[in-house]
Amino acid sequence: MTKKQGKILVVDDNAAVRKALQLLLTPRFAEVELLPSPATLPATMERLNPDVVLLDMNFYTDINSGNEGLFWTDEILRRWPGTQVVLFTAYADINLAVEGMKRGAFDFVVKPWDNDKLVSILEAAAEKRNAENGKRKAENEKLKTANASAGFPLFYWGDSLQMSQMRRVVEKVAPTDATVLITGENGTGKDVLAHEIHALGSRRDKPLVCVDAGAIVESLFESELFGHVKGAFTDAHSDHKGKFEMADGGTLFLDEIGNLPLHLQAKLLRALQERKVVPVGSEKAVSVDIRLICATNRDLEAMVREGTFRQDLYFRINVFHLHIPALRERKEDLLPLAEMFVASFAERYHRQVKGLSSAAVEKLRQHRWSGNVRELQNVIERAVILCDGDQLEPSDLEINTTNTTVATTPLEDAEEQTIRAVLQRLGGNLSLVAKELGISRPTLYAKLKRYNI
Repeated sequence: MTKKQGKILVVDDNAAVRKALQLLLTPRFAEVELLPSPATLPATMERLNPDVVLLDMNFYTDINSGNEGLFWTDEILRRWPGTQVVLFTAYADINLAVEGMKRGAFDFVVKPWDNDKLVSILEAAAEKRNAENGKRKAENEKLKTANASAGFPLFYWGDSLQMSQMRRVVEKVAPTDATVLITGENGTGKDVLAHEIHALGSRRDKPLVCVDAGAIVESLFESELFGHVKGAFTDAHSDHKGKFEMADGGTLFLDEIGNLPLHLQAKLLRALQERKVVPVGSEKAVSVDIRLICATNRDLEAMVREGTFRQDLYFRINVFHLHIPALRERKEDLLPLAEMFVASFAERYHRQVKGLSSAAVEKLRQHRWSGNVRELQNVIERAVILCDGDQLEPSDLEINTTNTTVATTPLEDAEEQTIRAVLQRLGGNLSLVAKELGISRPTLYAKLKRYNI
């Protein structure tokens, strides 16, 4: 007789459910313990050290927010890493279960449950725990170090002309210490590209410090970026290094720099020019050696003309300008990206999804993707989690297909076909294309954007 494996902890406030699960699970697992609420969950976790926690999403009959389940999911994964969490939820709370899986839960089971499916999921979770227990942290650190030293590609480049041209620039710029400005719509992956540039550079073994410049409270701007000394203000109980000092020797990434108010732009410019910072409450300047990467979804040139962004700061950060095109402007990258996300999430969430049906692909292509790569990633992630088959179908993709490409006139159709034909014949050389069409390069860029070429 095969020896029973795995320790299961069930947390559910329904006595009938606990009794049914005790009868079902006890013959199949080495240990099964049941709790009516999470009140004693921490103590039980310390004592039992379960492989899997089957966790109800709600514990109060008059409250069905699911916040209790999400809270305890976060706590278990944070305090007992390696323990697998399987969420137990009603059909109406599937969205909460999906959120729980995004936070790291192994899987979810919908009530009323299928006995065989529930046991199968718990067995798979226990096997995963046993395989990873004691190795997870060391393996993750080893993988992280290997990826950094090898310049592991963090950014998906695709095959479009615009991305190929940008990649050639990045390959030349990344190994230097040159300042880079990354622009693009929300969701295009500006932060991911910043990580890629850092990973490919000579400072890859030094810290990459990321700052959302637009989210810093104005009164704390200098303290956050430049640091402070003990006693500088009421809550300054000890010396504190700012982001500049933390990035010393490495890279400082200032995201959403276009949201920085004018008076703070001046303070930032001074630090960048002098390569020194003065912590709040100190009179001593601290030298810093950083590589600077900035990003924004705003038109900084227009802001300079309007007087809302300093021209001297713009010149300082715009040594190399990399613009990430919107996903709708590089349609040839849509399907490869979707397939990459399917494979990634299928592995992460233990799904058997292998790809997308032709109808699902068509549904993706009809959508405008105003949220860009991030929107596509979220759509595919949710679809993979909820899919019951081996390929995604249109019903799995929760997107609004009414937001399609704007209709064009026959004259515009003819113009688009002409531009595409000339682009193909001249191998994508935009200067030659503009010259042959008799238009300026800016006009050509506008038309390329208009027709999503």
